[in-house]
Amino acid sequence: MENLEAVAVSSYGGDDYRAGSKDSARAGQMALKLTPNAQIVLKKRYLIKDGSGKPVEGPEELFRRVALAIAQPDALYEGPDKVQETARRFFELMTSLDFLPNSPTLMNAGRQLGQLSACFVLPVEDSIDSIFEAIKHAAMIHKSGGGTGFSFSRIRPESDKVLSTQGVASGPVSFMSVFDVATETIKQGGTRRGANMGILRVDHPDILKFISCKTDNSRMTNFNISVAVTDEFMRAVETGSGYALRNPRTGEEVQKLSARDVFDNIVKSAWKNGEPGIIFIDAMNRDNPTPKVGRIESTNPCGEQPLLPYESCNLGSINLAGMHAGGQIDYNRLKAVIWDVVHFLDNVIEANKYPLTKIEELTKANRKIGLGVMGFADLLIALGVPYNSEEAVETAEALMSFIQNESKAASALLGKARGNFPNYDGSVYDSSETPFMRHATTTTIAPTGTISIIAGCSSGIEPLFAISFVRKVLDGEELVETHPLFRQVAQDRGFFSEDLMKRIAQKGTIKDFAEIPEEVRRVFVVSHDVDPLWHIRIQAAFQKHTDNAVSKTINFPFSATTEEVSQAYISAFEQGCKGLTIYRDGSREAQVLNIQRKPQYPQVEPRPRPDETQGITERVNTGCGKLYVTINSDEYGFCEVFAQMGKAGGCAYSHIEATSRLISLALRSGVKVEAIIKQLVGIRCPSPAWGNGEQVVSCSDGIARVLNHHSHAEISSALADQMGACPDCGGAVEHEGGCIVCRSCGFSRCA
Repeated sequence: MENLEAVAVSSYGGDDYRAGSKDSARAGQMALKLTPNAQIVLKKRYLIKDGSGKPVEGPEELFRRVALAIAQPDALYEGPDKVQETARRFFELMTSLDFLPNSPTLMNAGRQLGQLSACFVLPVEDSIDSIFEAIKHAAMIHKSGGGTGFSFSRIRPESDKVLSTQGVASGPVSFMSVFDVATETIKQGGTRRGANMGILRVDHPDILKFISCKTDNSRMTNFNISVAVTDEFMRAVETGSGYALRNPRTGEEVQKLSARDVFDNIVKSAWKNGEPGIIFIDAMNRDNPTPKVGRIESTNPCGEQPLLPYESCNLGSINLAGMHAGGQIDYNRLKAVIWDVVHFLDNVIEANKYPLTKIEELTKANRKIGLGVMGFADLLIALGVPYNSEEAVETAEALMSFIQNESKAASALLGKARGNFPNYDGSVYDSSETPFMRHATTTTIAPTGTISIIAGCSSGIEPLFAISFVRKVLDGEELVETHPLFRQVAQDRGFFSEDLMKRIAQKGTIKDFAEIPEEVRRVFVVSHDVDPLWHIRIQAAFQKHTDNAVSKTINFPFSATTEEVSQAYISAFEQGCKGLTIYRDGSREAQVLNIQRKPQYPQVEPRPRPDETQGITERVNTGCGKLYVTINSDEYGFCEVFAQMGKAGGCAYSHIEATSRLISLALRSGVKVEAIIKQLVGIRCPSPAWGNGEQVVSCSDGIARVLNHHSHAEISSALADQMGACPDCGGAVEHEGGCIVCRSCGFSRCA
């Protein structure tokens, strides 16, 4: 396919957005090419607002504020005269959309809060004092916009002795519930939702309870969970042998389990709803740059940033979408951006206002930064390279090798000028090459949910989510948006039409559209066109040249088997990944099909209710209580639905009755049950609940699930082609690195 570099990355949609348009003629004012979605996200989540919620700055003012704040530390090393020049470079770096820092930096730089880090890990020791101190510190971090990771592996197991009270311990899963409730309370008042990572070692006696805690416990909605898997355990899985569980209080072996049985439990749970993920804890510690300081036990919420207790990390991502010229990667341009970004992230460490003194001390002692990428899928398309190809794997490895080497060179130069990170002893690096290193780590591949929306590019190293999709705007109107490179190719080749774009929006993929040339379909692949093993190969290619870890979601179709998920975990381990997050389509959240509305059918009269019906009643756990749903049938099929709470009366009861009556009316009017399920599933209330391995997010959602259970409509036909429901706007969501992101409004479940 012909090279697409002529299509500017900024053509990803939208008109020029001139912040402060009333005085746009002033010197230095420049136009930003931002998509409509980027403008919405910035306005809703990033721009400074007055007391009434009205933005008092535009995007350019935001970038100017951030650039000036992050340039200030230059005065410490090069004098105050350097600050303005550096601020100009940082401003251009961001307004070109070649680079964006993590969200807390965009939100808080130059403001009173001033907390700029995205990632934190806090210690949890085996004592009440330590546990509740960690909860307090996590609340402070969540309030400031950060996310926290915890290892609960040091907490004694359930039913173990508590010597001080002669009682028995409740175990790590029980204490995780307390963290979850605290997070739920704190996040209500923040501009950015706090999130947690909960990790337990595979050799902890409570490991089986931990593996199932997200399906059995409705209070864990603020946690991603991962099992810390050891090399020993994976070898035992391979050989079919047993392995020891050890009490962390005593270090003694308390039981042996079959490694394959535990592994199968992990696989089955992940197959059901995507959790737990796994981290290969020994691989993370082999790359620990400061082993004398401590061992890595946990990561941040999306798993890409291993950290010591009380460490934080500052992340940022280079937009690869425009890093090409003449049909090749533009390495000269990329090098210039890398060096500026390392400078930028080093300054963030100094400019940061840390939530805890301990965090400031260890962060400055190790000075970890995490330079990553976004727009990788866009770059491949521009180069004419299919994501699921050997060429893509080779491109990923060459690209990340270059970024790794240049970021190390930039860090070495800063180390020579400003001093090495204090815990640097030269043992981890090739001291014969350079005796200088400013940062313990320089590279991380993070999920880029909202910042990739601002940059107008594909997310992280993920494939495209959809070629064409429906975007919901504020007045309820639905607009079809198409990837700009695909639109350009379609126009150049003469097969473009708005009708085609609408039909593509119904599916997201173009693989079955025979009117589109095969070589175009080969390059424009979306996530669900890519076999999971290709996903893993891309992740492994980036991991090979990344200091920290790689956040990526391995997407499976709804029809995937547990054996396929098992093979993915084994393949990730064999290829050197540091962890894996899988998501089987339709397995976690109720989803909403985001397609074009069809013309209204002619009005019909519902068939009369028969005198006699047959039915079933099912009890559903909801956040408001137990819901009893009755479905009755006549000779034609379902004809009515009744639903009621355990208690009568009140507003909720009247809504349930109204919903039931309308469903019954629709059923007797000939509306397909699949259509009713699609309309109801995913409607959210503030109190979701778990039951029978499913999350029920409202009473309407619960009724839809009962209909699905007892109809001939398999969930695969009702839900498998749907793209996820955003709780803020109802738009499609993407699953990325254990996180959920809406590209319509910028909602993100993870900090």
